[in-house]
Amino acid sequence: MSFEILNAGPLSTVQDLGRFGVMKNGFTQSGAMDQRSAKLANLLVNNDMDCAVIEMTLMGITARFDGDYIIAVTGGDFGSALNDVPVKVNKAYRVKRGDVLKMGYAKSGVRAYLAVSGGVNVPPVMNSRSTNLKSAIGGYKGRKLMNGDIVEVFDTDVSGLRINNAELAPYDYSHDITVRAVLGPQDEMFTADDIKNFFSTAYKVTPQADRMGIRLDGKALQSKNGVDILSDGIVFGSVQIPKNGMPIVLMADHQTTGGYAKIATVISVDLPLLAQAKPGDVIRFEQVTVKEAEKAAKRESKFYNKLRFY
Repeated sequence: MSFEILNAGPLSTVQDLGRFGVMKNGFTQSGAMDQRSAKLANLLVNNDMDCAVIEMTLMGITARFDGDYIIAVTGGDFGSALNDVPVKVNKAYRVKRGDVLKMGYAKSGVRAYLAVSGGVNVPPVMNSRSTNLKSAIGGYKGRKLMNGDIVEVFDTDVSGLRINNAELAPYDYSHDITVRAVLGPQDEMFTADDIKNFFSTAYKVTPQADRMGIRLDGKALQSKNGVDILSDGIVFGSVQIPKNGMPIVLMADHQTTGGYAKIATVISVDLPLLAQAKPGDVIRFEQVTVKEAEKAAKRESKFYNKLRFY
């Protein structure tokens, strides 16, 4: 079972929830930038949340299916249509052999996710099917999708599934985004004014934002005695302050270590908001405690556990 990529768009890759336990070997986490949308796409088609999906950036794919599947598109609204009939975001649809899904440019958000019942079937590399473009591993032959690619799908019987209730309201992506962040781990390198400015400045997303990091522009932070540190670990959500004083929120394809101080860490629950931020969007940071971050993560976990469509 498979589907053919008729138009791959500028950057479409296979992603799951990421590659873990390999940073010590120099490999990044990778995985879906907007993990919430990837999980919801899978749940809408009756997959496990960690099944591989197609992540599309700025423009979606056009694909022709070779069999009977349930599909769902989540994340940004890319003006999708199935056999030229518009389809909704966050809703499950049945497709049969010869059906064509065509997606356009992003009307809202930056990234969209396509889940197919059974999940995308590519060989796992270090326990993940995610694409790491820099290392050219995982995903579809370690690269982005191209026109003419045949993407295999795990075989699963969906004939008896009723999809009537497999739908959620689409997310309304704002151009003024507030994300919560925990102070540290190198906050002691910054002045009280730096910390105050970081949590009060309305930063703008620059055109250099990508899967590695969301680069921001706004009030530069000065630090006490520079921002250089001995390289230490980076996580998804680390807010690094380079020498120009402009924050960079490190994302799914972040480096494993870095030599600039990290003033804060965006909580995992809010990272999907950054994944959908466009150049020019406003980003604000709200300080929370580790305990508050843990509570938010537990609430989100309960939400997924209670979400049942079938």
